[in-house]
Amino acid sequence: MTGSEPNEEGGPGGPNAKASRRPRHARPRRTSGGAGAAAPGSGKRRGKHRWLKRTLVALLAVIVLAAAGGAGYVWYLNHKVHRIVVKGLSQGQKSGPAAGTENILMVGSTTRCGLAHQTAAYGLCTQGVTGVNSDVVMILHLNPNTKTVSVLSLPRDLFVPNARSTGAYKIDAALAQGPSQLVAVIEEDFGIPIQHYVELNFDTFAAVVTALGGITMDFPDRLFDRYSGLRVLTPGCHHLTGVQALQVVRARHLQYWVTGQPTTYPYTWPQTPQSDLSRIVRDHEFLRVLASTVAQRGLGSPGTDFNLLRTVLPDLTVDSGFSLTDLADLALTYHSININKAPQLTLPVMVGTFGTYIYQGGDFGYIEFPTEPLDHNVVDRFLGVQAGTNTMTGAPLPAPSTVTVSVVDGTGTPSTATAASAGLGRLGFHVVAGGSTTPVAQQSETLVTYAQQTPADEAAAQAVADSLSGAVILDLGPTTSGAQVTVTTGTSFSVDATAAAGGTVPASTATTGAAATATAAAATAAAGTASTTTSTTVATGNQNALNNGFQAPSASNPGLTPWDPRACPAGVTGNSGNW
Repeated sequence: MTGSEPNEEGGPGGPNAKASRRPRHARPRRTSGGAGAAAPGSGKRRGKHRWLKRTLVALLAVIVLAAAGGAGYVWYLNHKVHRIVVKGLSQGQKSGPAAGTENILMVGSTTRCGLAHQTAAYGLCTQGVTGVNSDVVMILHLNPNTKTVSVLSLPRDLFVPNARSTGAYKIDAALAQGPSQLVAVIEEDFGIPIQHYVELNFDTFAAVVTALGGITMDFPDRLFDRYSGLRVLTPGCHHLTGVQALQVVRARHLQYWVTGQPTTYPYTWPQTPQSDLSRIVRDHEFLRVLASTVAQRGLGSPGTDFNLLRTVLPDLTVDSGFSLTDLADLALTYHSININKAPQLTLPVMVGTFGTYIYQGGDFGYIEFPTEPLDHNVVDRFLGVQAGTNTMTGAPLPAPSTVTVSVVDGTGTPSTATAASAGLGRLGFHVVAGGSTTPVAQQSETLVTYAQQTPADEAAAQAVADSLSGAVILDLGPTTSGAQVTVTTGTSFSVDATAAAGGTVPASTATTGAAATATAAAATAAAGTASTTTSTTVATGNQNALNNGFQAPSASNPGLTPWDPRACPAGVTGNSGNW
């Protein structure tokens, strides 16, 4: 994905737009056809200020290990960590296989006005760079029963129906309305319960790398990003300062040298594709390198630990319920985790190829759509649960016969709703009359809406969503015809041949990208049951995905490209100084 970027708030208007910012419980009721977008704005596109800090897991490890080091550190933590009230956090599960597990939402904030010291390289608050969004949306899953850790990244350009209390936006724009809004989005639209919240900024990132004495990375190729400041004209291992490391992880418009191009003039070099997803891959690798650096240098040294705490804690923000006892417990339970063996996943998405996305008249820039069944398979894998599980509670999903569904045409083609109703009825759902609503865009997601944020209603919506393939996502909002769940049809989806409670596409397809769509189609054909398909995208894979304006679904765990930075060979210290 290349080209100019939307403004920092992920869509029109931004956080300073004069739209109503009502609390979550006062969010205006919407028709089931989709969320209303805020009024378009004309803010400058600020791609150069994009950043991604995939070091949050390692930083959390630094903090919790230091917290367990002694009473002096506990006192220091108590007076330095910035705590805020975050509403909507879930209680941990008390029974079943998921008992005691925790999900920590870790966010990289793009705030400039909130920095202690303004830096021109980041963009200045006084020059109007006032946006606050979350270019990092990462969830850390901790399982004390197995002493395992897994990581899930949500791409920042993913378009979701409940991003703001006023309606749909990219997921990175939710933070403009505060952490509680972002927590609500993840729980409502993805069914992932969040127990704790951690937020960092530019200063925190650079500080932790500096406090560690810098890190060393191998650059197989010459790299350049005019917006982040990255400029590596000499391949090989380089020792990075905190500021240089920040340039690496913020690089979203990365250009790499190829034969025939000038070696010292990088502006003509080719640019990496899918800038959002490509950067996630690089930053997952950076996370591994940073974690290995922490492990090699060790914690427990009073001087090292105190330096880390002194430089990091003033910029660290956590939820008010994240106590020192919690931190110490995490340290005792997970201190021996090898981050290189921990699954690091990215939610699969379909990247739009049609340029900027026009939704209800608003320009949202480049966007990504969800993709089922890959997404719910990856979430199940991330949480360590079986298919057919209510991811919010760990209980089994309800049988289709217990769920009442209405189907609303959201495309302007009533036959799509009629076909979807028939398909869901064959799966055993109790289908009632739906209706139609005004299409929201030329390309639209299929919304699976439930009216109340209760375990029963969200579980019913999950059961329905698990029976669909394509660009499908959960949505909290009003339903129609008194149904527990309303499906508002989008432009690319199908009803599966097998209900979620009876089995879905195997979890092994979660990492296969476009191949998984072909597998799903083959499974449908083999079942000998008619599948109600409203679009050929899911059935035929990559070519039709492109024809419908989207690339094939991305993989959940892609590998590095030949030019991506990576760990240096053992024993190599790296060059210091200018690149």
